[in-house]
Amino acid sequence: MGANHSISFFDNQFQKQVSEQSFALNPFEEEALPYLTGSVLDLGCGLGNLVIEAARRGASVVAVDASPTAIARIQQVAAEEKLAIRAVQADLGNYQIDGPFDSIVAIGLLMFFDRPRALELLDDIQRHVKPGGCAVINVLIEGTTFVGLFQPGHYYLFGREELAQAFAGWQVLALNYQAFSAPENTEKMFATIVARKA
Repeated sequence: MGANHSISFFDNQFQKQVSEQSFALNPFEEEALPYLTGSVLDLGCGLGNLVIEAARRGASVVAVDASPTAIARIQQVAAEEKLAIRAVQADLGNYQIDGPFDSIVAIGLLMFFDRPRALELLDDIQRHVKPGGCAVINVLIEGTTFVGLFQPGHYYLFGREELAQAFAGWQVLALNYQAFSAPENTEKMFATIVARKA
């Protein structure tokens, strides 16, 4: 499944969720929410459940996703509720972060790129978090056996300690590992880090 295929897969999922009005925060988003203050960038924001809630709590948000369904939903809610959200439809395979942010979040995104792009985007995130600001990153890690969503060679499973190592020199506020059952007796293994920049 190539990048465009995964985009259409998620766009179809988002259309279903919109029709069902299914907008609950997932556990990773619930964990991230308290750290999203000030100016916030959400890369791979999906339907925007997290950024909409952050904006309702006073954050000023830039929400980026490749899905037109997701971006349209975020724009509609932002307009209806007069929230400080700028929703941007963009291909995150070559997206460059523009300007510094108090908080940058990427939940379930980086594994959809090959290793060089995943690490390039992680570095871009780190460089654009303001001093004293937070990064919230969630990735699939080695040990994950659920890879049917990915095209061979076009995804990256991080090493178990790789996120922690990448944030050496930052204050790690939370570091969690979680495993979830997936289709066909497979498993998804996640690492989630919340780190504050010195």
